[in-house]
Amino acid sequence: MTSAPARDTHPSVQPLFEPLALGDVTLDNRFVMAPMTRSASPGGVPGEDVAAYYARRAAGGVGLVITEGVTVDHPAASNGTAVPRFHGEDALGGWSRVVEEVHRAGGKIFPQLWHVGADRHGADLPHPDATPVSPSGLLNLQTSNGEPLTQRGIDELVAAFARAAADARRTGFDGIELHGAHGYLIDQFLWQGTNRRTDLYGGGLRKRARFAAEVVAACRDAVGSGFPIVFRLSQWKITDFSAQLAATPQELEELLAPLAEAGVDAFHCSTRRFWLPEFGDSGPGLAGWVKKVSGLPTITVGSVGLDNSEFQTALLEGKGAANAPLDPLVERFLAGEFDLVAVGRALLGDPEWVAKVREARTDELKPFDASALQDLH
Repeated sequence: MTSAPARDTHPSVQPLFEPLALGDVTLDNRFVMAPMTRSASPGGVPGEDVAAYYARRAAGGVGLVITEGVTVDHPAASNGTAVPRFHGEDALGGWSRVVEEVHRAGGKIFPQLWHVGADRHGADLPHPDATPVSPSGLLNLQTSNGEPLTQRGIDELVAAFARAAADARRTGFDGIELHGAHGYLIDQFLWQGTNRRTDLYGGGLRKRARFAAEVVAACRDAVGSGFPIVFRLSQWKITDFSAQLAATPQELEELLAPLAEAGVDAFHCSTRRFWLPEFGDSGPGLAGWVKKVSGLPTITVGSVGLDNSEFQTALLEGKGAANAPLDPLVERFLAGEFDLVAVGRALLGDPEWVAKVREARTDELKPFDASALQDLH
């Protein structure tokens, strides 16, 4: 059977299909698969189903795949036995197969390096006797969990992230992303609500950024120049949607400057709805402001391609989402607010979402159904 010829790209989305260089890596287009925890790696080892899952999105036109969070080599890094890890030859061997399949499908791929910090609880934990660690032993403003890190503990964690970065390069990944968002370990240092330290790692904005900057610098030393390092950040936290790292653009600039100086190539700006202004009632979203104050490329994310809904609603309440026009996304891209677009839920049930957008097959786009969270389609 002869396949139908591909349709031309719809003019309105054409700019999103221009290539972009990050470090020494050139991405074919501006669409990124957003990292989404799937907990489908028994014992922390990704299998063939995980490799096929990511490869389908690369084959479907995604320019860059960012994996779900993968935990660094620390006994308290993970909050689930099926959460993939990024240490041990068994797990790294699994990730090497993932890389091979994604590359075979024509895509690029970064692992998202992760430590959950104080967000570690429940019975289904690797190393169940390991005590949660964080800057001040706090999960949020009201909840304590675990112990504050000592200087030795901080140094060990910086080294663990650096080892993971080196392993990413060794196993064939194209770059890395550091998970500094959503109230996990790195973000717990950045946020005043969970960082009550009075030493070099707490107090003012630059001091709260010190741990993150040390992680970035150590990763940069481990991978050398040209290997892209993306840093994911958010104002909101899993436990506090109203939280803020920075209340003004000036504070944001002060917080991000040490990270840029340490070697970040791009910032991944996690919001629940990408189109909402970050400061005040109008103006750019978080990605726009981060790009403006840091001078670095940014990735926007948050309900891209979907109606006024969010991932947490899907996860906690099992709600789906209807498709939404991409015109507002393109308008903000053309205004220079961001350089890349991360797509999450829209890709879960529709691996060909990017190809359909490119070929103006928007009538074939599938609305998000929460059942897509249950498997690795």
